[in-house]
Amino acid sequence: MGEEASGDNKVKGTIEAVTGFVKAVPIYQDALQPAAKQLGKTLEVVGRAVNVALSPITGLVWGGEQIQEFLTAKLAGRLKDIPLEDIVTPKPNVAGPAIEALRFTGHEESLRDMYANLLAAAMDKSTATGAHPAFVEIIKQLTSDEAKLIAYLMEPLPFPLVTVRIEDHDYQKGGFDFSMNVSLLGEKAGLEVCPLVPSYLDNLSRLGLIFIQNDFSYIDGNLYTELENSEKVRLIQQPELLEPGQGFKLRRRAVQITNLGKQFGKVCVNRHRETPENPA
Repeated sequence: MGEEASGDNKVKGTIEAVTGFVKAVPIYQDALQPAAKQLGKTLEVVGRAVNVALSPITGLVWGGEQIQEFLTAKLAGRLKDIPLEDIVTPKPNVAGPAIEALRFTGHEESLRDMYANLLAAAMDKSTATGAHPAFVEIIKQLTSDEAKLIAYLMEPLPFPLVTVRIEDHDYQKGGFDFSMNVSLLGEKAGLEVCPLVPSYLDNLSRLGLIFIQNDFSYIDGNLYTELENSEKVRLIQQPELLEPGQGFKLRRRAVQITNLGKQFGKVCVNRHRETPENPA
């Protein structure tokens, strides 16, 4: 309980420090400085807005009781089929950071489930060695949409991409990538902000979970038909963007999962998926 109180005090202290700083900005009263007075009023209004914006954070940060309640329920469900003698104490360098991270991501369902899956794997004797400490840091650097996207990328499916290029009809003049790694992955994965999928892919690549090679594409061209004929790709290819002698060209690519990504998916995504209820 002492650590919980300390953590809550740190969060509260941070919020109070930020809002206090804004409120403490001098408000000039000199009537000969109307611009300064107006600035002071503006800062006062902004200070109140900042205070209002930050106040909900305290409600989003989980305390020890919330974390314990969540983990007790989730881990019991995920480990229910594991022999009791195979349930082990997780390594501190996995469990400690994961539990601490839940304080700040517990309100994000897709992320908290990843932490629960990681902890469950770390507590199962048969899978504990696969629960890499780096996975905590990887989850910390994911948005909820990226967590959904990596879960989708664990499916045994093709993941076609196209890069829309603008090229000169005179091949010697070359061209340039106008829109990179366009896909329908966001729509198919049910993401909230589909236009950010190319950036999500960059982040997943940076984290070592996927890689996208410029010279790799699927042999079966039919896998690109839906994407290349989609409204999304059509809207990118606006004729007014072209200079005389230029045209659009699509370069086919694909998402590939790295070995680290497969291990991450097995431990944090696929391993403890909820079993859907049978329809009545």
